[in-house]
Amino acid sequence: MPDALTPCESGRAVRGLRAATAAALALALLAAAQLAGAAPPPAPAPASAGSEAAKPAPASAGTATDTRALDEQVQGLKKDVVDLNRDLFVLEEELLFPANTQVAVFLGVDVGNFFALDSVQLKIDNKEVLNYLYTPREVEALLKGGVQRLYLGNLKVGQHELVAFFSGKGPNDRPYKRGASIRFEKGIGAKYLELKINDRQRKLQPEFEIKDWE
Repeated sequence: MPDALTPCESGRAVRGLRAATAAALALALLAAAQLAGAAPPPAPAPASAGSEAAKPAPASAGTATDTRALDEQVQGLKKDVVDLNRDLFVLEEELLFPANTQVAVFLGVDVGNFFALDSVQLKIDNKEVLNYLYTPREVEALLKGGVQRLYLGNLKVGQHELVAFFSGKGPNDRPYKRGASIRFEKGIGAKYLELKINDRQRKLQPEFEIKDWE
């Protein structure tokens, strides 16, 4: 029996399948589009001597029906491409990040008065795994209650430490950088952690914490 694929090999296989399938569907779309515009107009009948100039024949109902059918086929192929890419993305994540080793870090923000987020850096077991720079649109989405999946990776069972550094503008619009850390136990099954940024009204400054979703 052949050896099972590693997560890295499985991911490459899924990405290759995704690219090949998308290319095949793209060719089908192109062929359908070319076919839709390929039918030439009917040639006018030659005029006989002494007769009036031949009038162009009106478009047949069959041609209009064929064009609509081809258009529906093209739209159906486009939908198939979108659905296939979504399914392959889910499959790729399941292969690369199995539930028994998966660790995910989320970010939620409830600020606005004392801190404006610019970037987040993550370290797991003293190894940098993420350095994320935010756009104004992303920050706006977080302030409206959005929750971002900031990181997804694999960890073996045992004790681990997550350290997060938050950079941005603090009180009085000054550069502000703070950190938070948590030690957690990775068991069998997925582990979920949440970074939370809150306004602390009593001290007039932001508060940074990490929660373990038990």
